[in-house]
Amino acid sequence: MGVYFFYGDEDYLIDKELEKFRQKLDKNFSEMNYAVYDKLEFGDLITVLKTQPMMFGKMMIVINTHSLCGTSVKSESLLSVSLDDKQIAEIESALDGNMENNADTVDIFFVEKYAKDDKKKSPDSRRKIFKVLSKYVSQQFTSIPAFKRAELGNIISSMAKSKKLKITQDGIEALIDSKGNNLRAYDVELDKLGVYAHPETTITKSMVEEICSATEDLFNLTNYLMTGKKGEALLELRRLLITKYPLEIIVPLQTMLKQWIFMKLNAGKMSNKEIGERLGRVHEYRVKLALDAMRNIKVKSLIELRENITEAEYRIKTGKTFSPEEELENAVIR
Repeated sequence: MGVYFFYGDEDYLIDKELEKFRQKLDKNFSEMNYAVYDKLEFGDLITVLKTQPMMFGKMMIVINTHSLCGTSVKSESLLSVSLDDKQIAEIESALDGNMENNADTVDIFFVEKYAKDDKKKSPDSRRKIFKVLSKYVSQQFTSIPAFKRAELGNIISSMAKSKKLKITQDGIEALIDSKGNNLRAYDVELDKLGVYAHPETTITKSMVEEICSATEDLFNLTNYLMTGKKGEALLELRRLLITKYPLEIIVPLQTMLKQWIFMKLNAGKMSNKEIGERLGRVHEYRVKLALDAMRNIKVKSLIELRENITEAEYRIKTGKTFSPEEELENAVIR
């Protein structure tokens, strides 16, 4: 049996590492031989640690320690809950006993994930439970700061290669500008870019800007409006209307305006992380970029623009306008 201890604030890398092990399970019985535990009382934890293998191949057990030691009232991390010497000894005995009896048939993974804005970033190494788990295969997975662009670039290149794709250096830079240091977002966007590029396998900056940064065009449009550059705003809108029907612009623009208004109203009251979570898992780096760009934009102007867009959307959807394009143009430059 193998015992593994994975912890850190880069949940994407932890999940990828776990997936490598899961792929090695017998495909015919992978569902039966794979178990994940999120909440267990101490007695149940010991029972899980003593799990005997199924008769069909190797078994993989994942124990998410962050909310493990549960009661009817609350859950606490196994790595921070108070455990006495007897309980520590029970955990150690269960692990060692299972390793001895099931050396090649059961793997147990202890996983502790931290939020990226958590000041701890890692468990307390002084605790006895940490020392017990660290005796086995232990690895920390830490997020890469957004300013370490070379390191992030290497990861993007590696991700692309694993998908049998190539990405140009300026494409990498554009992807980092768009998604910050969000590795999971890179993975998702590279899948979309691969479909977009097919049958070609090389991803370029223009592709990234088209697929991943479509909202940037919309922000440019709004930025022109808020700075009084109505001529540039009209040209930008007409450029978008060459390939898009007005409602294809209105729908994401309404969503963006709603988010931007919320950001402006709560900047300084909440952290960028909290704002992003309230908006539905918008990455904190994207919140920062948006707030920086909107530094000189007034909330009142954003609200007025959203009201104009809403009226145009209603008139277009109800057929009260002969030209949807002109209706949208009038709404944004009014």
